[in-house]
Amino acid sequence: MNLILDFGNTNQKIALTDSSGTIKKIVNRKEITLQVIKSFVDENPGIEGCILSSVTRHPSSINSFLKKHFRFLELTESTPLPVINRYRTPKELGKDRLAAVAGGASFFPCKDLLVIVAGTCITYNLITSGNEFLGGAISPGLNMRFQALHTFTGKLPLITFKEFDNPVGANTEQSILSGVINGIVSEMEGFTLLYKKKYPGLKILLSGGDLKYFDNRLKINIFAIPNIVLLGLHQILTFNV
Repeated sequence: MNLILDFGNTNQKIALTDSSGTIKKIVNRKEITLQVIKSFVDENPGIEGCILSSVTRHPSSINSFLKKHFRFLELTESTPLPVINRYRTPKELGKDRLAAVAGGASFFPCKDLLVIVAGTCITYNLITSGNEFLGGAISPGLNMRFQALHTFTGKLPLITFKEFDNPVGANTEQSILSGVINGIVSEMEGFTLLYKKKYPGLKILLSGGDLKYFDNRLKINIFAIPNIVLLGLHQILTFNV
């Protein structure tokens, strides 16, 4: 068994994976403390390896505990990956993107692949059939767009996601929902068509915390795979340990 820790911008996750990479258990919180980790470990005996990916500050005591009890790996820009990283500024590359790429490549080896992760930001990550990660694009995520419309205007309200399928909003809330939701769908479909001009056989993988809002709205052939970052972290850990 492996312990997978993903400390993201919005949420933090701790997960348990078996040798095949199947996720057996996930805990999702605003903050994963050392006590949460210890309790999780006590409840799940047999953990051997551990990987931590963090884009935020966390107590050094967490690293100390993990190093003491497991074969521990912390993901950095210099960590060996199961894909060839062609990104020109690797120190600026988000760890979540690295993990998503590793996870996507494990599902579609030797295929041109676009991994879309809909989270705090929406990232588009292109992997070629030669197992090379070339880069992609980053845009604001769902809640970031709602927040921006409220923050940078004088009167637009701050709203949260609600189901709304009509492209014509009859009031301000509906207009915001239409603009944000349909804007993201059009963006995802547009990027896909753009990349397919160069890679006609391109596979599309969609994941991320906001996956559920978009997988049934897209009019393109996609593979919806939840928790691709956690699955990718397992792949990186296995590759190194």
